[in-house]
Formats: sequence, C-alpha cells, structure tokens
Amino acid sequence: MAAASSGNAPLKVVVTRQLPEPVETRLSELFNVELSRGGQMDAAALGAAMGRADVLVTTIGDRIDQRILAQAGPNMRLIANYGAGFDHIDVQTALQRGIMVSNTPGVLTEDTADMTMAMILAVPRRLREGTMLMQHGQWQGWSPTALMGHRIGGKRLGILGMGRIGQAVARRAAAFGLQVHYHNRKRLHPDTEAALQATYWESLDQMLARVDILTIHCPHTPATFHLLNARRLKLMKPTAYIINTARGEVIDENALTRMLRAGELAGAGLDVYENGNRINPRLKGLDNVLLLPHMGSATSEGRIEMGEKVIINIKTFADGHRPPDQVVPAML
Repeated sequence: MAAASSGNAPLKVVVTRQLPEPVETRLSELFNVELSRGGQMDAAALGAAMGRADVLVTTIGDRIDQRILAQAGPNMRLIANYGAGFDHIDVQTALQRGIMVSNTPGVLTEDTADMTMAMILAVPRRLREGTMLMQHGQWQGWSPTALMGHRIGGKRLGILGMGRIGQAVARRAAAFGLQVHYHNRKRLHPDTEAALQATYWESLDQMLARVDILTIHCPHTPATFHLLNARRLKLMKPTAYIINTARGEVIDENALTRMLRAGELAGAGLDVYENGNRINPRLKGLDNVLLLPHMGSATSEGRIEMGEKVIINIKTFADGHRPPDQVVPAML
C-alpha cells in the first residue's frame, strides 16, 4: 500500500490510548502501528509521539496544543481523532503546519441520545437516591411519601443544540410525552421541525425561563464556553433540571454547584465536566445530582464503529486522498 508521506513504507501510526481489540487488530493489519498499553499520555509523551508518527490517533483526553504541535516530525501529516469532538485539538495551528485533522461524527448519535434519555428519566425520579438507600441498607420499606419525584410527561424539554444528537433526543422525548423546545444557531427546516413537533426559540434566555428540563447538545467552542453562566442559570425555574452529555465547558460548573446547593435548581444529570475528571467536590456530595464518568458513548458497537471511521480516514489519507471526515475551518 502506498503511503501518503513516506514513499512505499507503511504509515507509522501512533495510538495514544488502548482501543477496542477489533480496532487495534485491524489497525495492525493495515499500518505500522504503535499501540498504547499505558494510561493517558502526558505532554512529553504526546510531543514525542508527534515527532515520530506519520499519523497520530488521539482521544478526547489528549490536549494537542501549539506546544505539542511544534514537536511534529517532518512526516506528521494527520491527526485522526477517535471521537466526534475536536475541541482538545488546536485545529487552526495544525492546519497551518500542514497537518490534517479528522474525527468520527455520526456513529455515537443513538448511544448518546439513549444515555441522555436515561438521565432525563433518572434525575426527576430520584433514581440515584433510591439506589444509594438500597446499597447502604437504609431502606425501611415502602412509604407513601418516600422519594417522591416528578413525572416527565407533559413537561417542557429544552434542547440546546439541535444537531444529530439533539434531534435524536427530541424523537425519544416525544414518545414520553415531553413537549420539545429548542434553541440552535440555525433554525431547522420547517419539515424537520414539524416532524419533531419542536418549538424553536430564537432567544436562549426566553427558552431557559420556560423549560422544566434542559438538555445540552452543542459543541464546546469559544462562543459556547460558559454559555450557561450564572446569569443564564438564574433564569431557570427552581424546579428545573439540567442534563449534560455534550461538553462540560458549556456550563459554569461552580455557578451550577452553588445553585444546586441553594435549591435554586431541582437537580442535574452530568456525564461531562468543565475540568475533565477534576470534578468540584461540592458537586459530588449532592443527593440531587447524578454523576456519570463520560459514558454517553460507551457501547461496544459504538466504540468499534468509531474505530472503523478512524481506519477509513487513515486509509483514505494513505491512498493520497482527503479523509472523508476531515475537520475543516468552517466547522470551527
């Protein structure tokens, strides 16, 4: 197989994290692959990998900034990200250095929407609190007033970001009797809006003040950092819930924690956090918060499909063509 950057030799592909076995096997069959068997690479290891690779396969935890990109070797031409999000990569600097970036969009839509719906059900019905009672042996039997939550049927669901995942959540929500409202950078086509039975709000502030549950499905960009800041969070009803399976940086986590502790919001379900795995300890101690370890896409099927997209992107690049899932400036 002809390599795009090194004559007839197979591409040197460095993988930063252990991937599902079928993905690693196929990568090894196609390329000269260096697999990872340790934990997450630190900055020094990432820089060294950039220096010796033709292609670097990254994951969300790998911060590929200007300092790392400056260590790229002469043959480094593609960062094939294992994941749809790419906010951890300085794409502009990579492109300036002649390094393409690809991602794996689309394959995690249904899995993430399923997890979002699970949290929309779990938080108002206080499933975490019920589970903790059982695990700690504190349940004293059924009581008419114990662990009363709230039904979701008839409530207003606000969707922030109506892309693939937001629309998949809307389809599920309708089946549970939720009224779907949404705010998006661009309004959906009328036919799509009608099919989803979704009400568009041009003003995010106005939507926030009216919904009972808010679920977040927008990417992390400079424009969306702390989009839900203290001012906007205070617009929400004290009986409202927040669900986030998108990016933690979209919410001011400290402001959210203060409001949850003060009873200014009813609860939250979070799968992502502003500072990665460094979660505000005051957030961990709240009974009305369901915290998950970024597992929205954690299905065997989804993770293997992600790997298949990575392989297609690398192989297309190796054959001298642009990867089908190349990240372009218009996406930033």
